[in-house]
Amino acid sequence: MWRYFNHSLYHIGFQWGNWSQSRQYCREKSADLVIINSREEQEFVDSLSKGSFASFWIGLTDRDTEGVWKWVDGTALNTGYWDGGSPSNLNGNEDCVATDHNFYSLKSWNAVSCSNRLSLICEKRLF
Repeated sequence: MWRYFNHSLYHIGFQWGNWSQSRQYCREKSADLVIINSREEQEFVDSLSKGSFASFWIGLTDRDTEGVWKWVDGTALNTGYWDGGSPSNLNGNEDCVATDHNFYSLKSWNAVSCSNRLSLICEKRLF
């Protein structure tokens, strides 16, 4: 089921794939992993995962250059909603970003291994 917010449609998938598989799933739906451009959009995305204990892939990665976070459309990260010590890259391979619902804060992003098997949030821009 798709949900509308601010000129985009959003879809939560519980497919449990790695980051690349999840991105492909979204692309097959003429969408991509979600790009979060504002506090309001972060609040909306956070509301989608309420009541779920799953982690969800978003379209943010530093796979190309360590420490340089870019969205799937190639734009640089301006404002992040990192949880605690993330991104830390403790294991040396935490190059993709997942979000979890945080009951106390909008800071819900974690850098994790791209090979983790997680749920996903797709975004289809309408304009």
